[in-house]
Amino acid sequence: MSTYDGRVQWAGAAQSAERLLEAMGGDATLARRRWAASGAMALTGRPDAAPLAGPARVALAFDQWAEQLAVGTAGTPHVIEVDGAALIGERAALQGLMRRGATSCGGGCRLLHTSDGAVAVTLARDDDVALLDAWLGRASALRGAVPLDDDDWAVIAAAVADRSVDELVQQAILLGLPCAAVGERAADTPMVAAEHMERAVVRPLHESLVIDLSSLWAGPLCANLLGVGGARIVKVESSARPDGARRGSAEFYDLLHAGHESVALDLRTAAGQQQLRELLFRADVVIEASRPRALSAMQASFSAMHAEGWRGQWVSITAHGAHGDAAMRVGFGDDAAAAGGLVAHDDEGAVFCADAIADPATGLLAATVVVGAIAEGVVGHYDVSLAGTAAHLATGVAAHDPIMAGTQAVTPPRARPRRGAAASLGEHTASVMGTR
Repeated sequence: MSTYDGRVQWAGAAQSAERLLEAMGGDATLARRRWAASGAMALTGRPDAAPLAGPARVALAFDQWAEQLAVGTAGTPHVIEVDGAALIGERAALQGLMRRGATSCGGGCRLLHTSDGAVAVTLARDDDVALLDAWLGRASALRGAVPLDDDDWAVIAAAVADRSVDELVQQAILLGLPCAAVGERAADTPMVAAEHMERAVVRPLHESLVIDLSSLWAGPLCANLLGVGGARIVKVESSARPDGARRGSAEFYDLLHAGHESVALDLRTAAGQQQLRELLFRADVVIEASRPRALSAMQASFSAMHAEGWRGQWVSITAHGAHGDAAMRVGFGDDAAAAGGLVAHDDEGAVFCADAIADPATGLLAATVVVGAIAEGVVGHYDVSLAGTAAHLATGVAAHDPIMAGTQAVTPPRARPRRGAAASLGEHTASVMGTR
C-alpha cells in the first residue's frame, strides 16, 4: 500500500489504470469488431449518418473488466461471466434508444456550444428545468417541464452561445445543475481512490451481504454483478424519495434488481436513520452514490461507520469525486462522460459516445474493485467517479492509433435476459429488519 493525497492507496486500485491502458492497446481489428458487435457503435454518431468507430477501444476496456470479474470469482460457486462490452447498450436495448448525435440517446442531455468551448447539460428532471433562469441569468420562457422539445433546447443553446464555459459550469455547480465542460476532467488522479485500507478476514463474495444505497444505473449495475457472484443484495431506499429509476423502464429496472431484496425506510426520522445504521453494521459491502453531507447528517457515512468499528468494502460512486468541491457536484452518465472527454467526433464536431457510457463503465469498474479487494483480503473505502472513469477511458482511446470504420456488420444493442421482476418498494422491509 502507498499514500495518495494523505490517503492510503490500495495497490490493486493503483494498478487498475495501468492495466486499463494496456488492455485498450489491443488489436485494432478486435476493438472495432467488439465495438460493433456490442451495440455501442450503433449508439454512437448522428442519426442521419453512419455510426462511428472512433471510441472502439472502450470495448476492450469493458471486456478486460469483465475478465477480471471472471478470474476473481473462478473456483467459487458463482463465477461472474458477462459480455463486458455488451453492458454498454443494455438500457438502450430495453428502451429502444438509438444514436442522436449531440443529443444523448435518452434525450435528456445535450452538447451545447459556448463562446469558448462546449458544455454538456442534463435537463432530465423538472427540478433542473426550474433552475434554468437562474443558470442563464435571464428569463428563458420555457414550458418548465421535461421532456424539453427542440424549440426549448434552441432557446437554451442561443442563451449559452455568448457565455463562457467556466461561467456556466461554476454557476451550475452553485445551483446543483448537472453540467460539465467537455474534457474538463483529466486522468491525472487514481482511477480508484482508496482510503483507510486494512488487511482483514473477509467473507467470500457468495456469502456476503451487500447493502445497495445507490440509484439509477452505475451503482445498481455494480450490485447486480455482485449478485451474479452469489452475494445477497439488499436495496435500501428512502420511502419518501425512492430510486428514480422505478419511474423509468420497468424492463431495465427488473434487469438490474431482480432477485434483490427491497427495504424502504423513512430516513427523515431518527428511527429510520437508526434502522439504516443497524443495516450498515451488518453489511460486508456497501454501495452508495449520495452526496457526502446526506449520509453524514444521519451519522451513516463511511467515516461515522468506520469510527464505530465497521470494517468492510465501502464503495462511493460519485459524479466527480467523493472529496472536496467535486463531492458537491451533480452529474449523470452523459454529462459526466463528456466531462472526462469521452465523446466521439465527426466532421461536424463532438457527439455523445454511446448511451450514458460513464454509468455502465463505472458500475462495472466498481464491481471489479469489490471482487479484487475480497480476493486479497482488503477492506476500506473506494471512491469511483463517473467523470474520472470516463477520463481514463478517453485517455486510453487517445493513447493509441485511431480506429476508423470498417466493413463489419454493426449490431443493435442487446441486454442480458432478465431473471424475473424486481421487488416492489419495501417488499422485504419487515423480514430484513427482523433478521439478526
